[in-house]
Amino acid sequence: MSGAVLDRLSPAARAWLPVAVLPPILLADSLISAEGPDLTAFGVLAAVVGCLPLVLRARLGFAALAPLLVPGIVLILWQLEPGSTVVLIPMVALFELATRSERRRNVWVALEVVPCVVVSVLPFADDKGELFSVVVRNTALCLLAIAAGDAVRTRRESMDRLVAQQQEESQRRLGEERLRIAREVHDVVAHAMVAINVQAGVAAHRLDQDPEQARTALRAIKAASGEALADLRATLGVLRGDEGEAPVRPAAGLGDLDELAAGLRAAGVEVELDVGDVSGLPGAVQAAGYRIVQEALTNALRHAGAARVRVRIRREGELVRVEVDDDGGGAAANGAGGGSGSGVPGMRERATALGGTLEAGPAAEGGWRVAAELPVHGGARA
Repeated sequence: MSGAVLDRLSPAARAWLPVAVLPPILLADSLISAEGPDLTAFGVLAAVVGCLPLVLRARLGFAALAPLLVPGIVLILWQLEPGSTVVLIPMVALFELATRSERRRNVWVALEVVPCVVVSVLPFADDKGELFSVVVRNTALCLLAIAAGDAVRTRRESMDRLVAQQQEESQRRLGEERLRIAREVHDVVAHAMVAINVQAGVAAHRLDQDPEQARTALRAIKAASGEALADLRATLGVLRGDEGEAPVRPAAGLGDLDELAAGLRAAGVEVELDVGDVSGLPGAVQAAGYRIVQEALTNALRHAGAARVRVRIRREGELVRVEVDDDGGGAAANGAGGGSGSGVPGMRERATALGGTLEAGPAAEGGWRVAAELPVHGGARA
C-alpha cells in the first residue's frame, strides 16, 4: 500500500491495519511450511493475539512495546511454526517507532533488537548453527525496518523544513510586495495631492483678478488628478490581480522628469534639470531614480517652501548619481525627514533595494539636499 493511501487512512484504520494483514500471511506461511502443524482455531487466535500489540505501536516506546510483542511471537512460533514471516511483526513495530524517534534513539533501539531476537527464537532452534542463521537473518530484517523508518523520518523532516522555508520566503516576498505597493501609492498620491493643493490655492487666489491664470491652474489640477488616478488604477489592479483590466502604460523613468518639472513650474517653482545620458539603464534603476526625484520635488514643494530646485543626474561608470537641491527651509524642520514620515525612508528603501545609498539633509550652502547613488546593475526589487 502506497504512502499516499496510508496518509488518507484514519488513525484508527492505520493502527489496526497490521492486525488485519499480518495474521493471514502468518497462517498461509504455516500451511505451506513442510514442518508446520495442522491449522487449528487456537492457531488462528494465536496469530491475531500475537499481532494485537501492534495497535499500540504509535503510542508506546520500544521498551514498553517489546515485552508485549515477545510473548505473542513465542505463541505464534509454538502454535504455527511459520517459516520466516513471523519477523514481520517486530519489523512493523520497529519501522513505526523509527519514523517517530530521533536517529540517536533509533541507534539504541537497533542495539536492543539483538537480545530480543535471541530470546524469541532460542526455544525453537534445534542446533547452534540454525540458531545463528535465524538470529542473523531476523536481526538483519529488523535493522532494515529501523533504517527504512529512519529514512522516512528524515525525508519527512526535510519536507517539513522545505515547506517552512517556502512559507517563510512567501511571507518575505509578500512583505516586500506590500512595501513596494505602499511606496508606489505614497509617491503617486503625495506628489499629485501637493500639486493639486498648490494649484487649487493659485486658482482660488487668482479667480477674480486673473481668470486665465485660474483656468490654467484648474487645467493643471485636472491633468495631475488624471495621471494620479491612472497610476493608482494600475497599482491597485496589480494588487487585485486584474492584469487584463489594469491600464497598460510604460513605467515612469528618468526620461520623464520633464513632466514632473512642469508640474512644479506651474506651481511657481523654478526647476532646473541637468540630466545626462541615461539611455540603456535597467528599468529598475530608471523607476527608482524617477521615484526618488519625484519624492524630493514633492518634499521641496510641500515642506521646504522652495522657490528654486536643481536636479542633476549623471551616470559615472557603474553608478547613477541622483542629486536634488532646493533653496527652501529644509524638509527635516517641517517633519519630512523625521522617522515617522514615509518620504525620506521610502526614498532610502528604493536605493538600498538596488544595493545603493541615499543621503538627505541640510546642504552646506543652505537649503535641502537629496543625494543617491544607484548601481547600474542593481537588484530588480525596487
